[in-house]
Amino acid sequence: MSTEIMQLNDLWTDIYYQLRYQHQEKITHQSIRIMQVIQKENAVGIKEIAKAIEVSQNTASEHIKRLLEKKYVCKTRSIEDERKVILKLTDLGKEVLHRHSSLDEDKLKHLLFEKMSDEERQFILEALTLMKERAKDVHNR
Repeated sequence: MSTEIMQLNDLWTDIYYQLRYQHQEKITHQSIRIMQVIQKENAVGIKEIAKAIEVSQNTASEHIKRLLEKKYVCKTRSIEDERKVILKLTDLGKEVLHRHSSLDEDKLKHLLFEKMSDEERQFILEALTLMKERAKDVHNR
C-alpha cells in the first residue's frame, strides 16, 4: 500500500473520529452497512442485501427482521413486479443511519467551517466531490 493511500486512510478516519455524532442507539456495524445499501441503491430486496454484505439470504433476512422490529426499515412492493419486496428506510431509520455514518453538522459548522476561509471551504468541497466521482467509477466495476 502506498504512503499516499495510508495517509488518506489515516486522515479519513481521524476526520470521522473527531467530527462524528455521539451514538445514542445500540446498532451493529452490519446493520449500518445494510441500511447504507438500502439508502444508496435502488429497489433493494433481501437478495441484493445478501450479495452486498456477502452473507446468505437467510442471514440477510434475519438482519432485516431485526431492523424491521426496530422500525428502521419497512417493506413495500415493487411497482413493476408486485411479487418483489423492496426495502426502504423509515424516517427513524434515516435518522439513525445519518448519526452512524455522517459527520456531526454542528461540529462541522462551529469547529471547522466557521474557522475556514471561503477558498478553503470551496477547496475541500471540490476535492471531496472529485473523490466521490472517482469512487462511482470504482463501485461500478
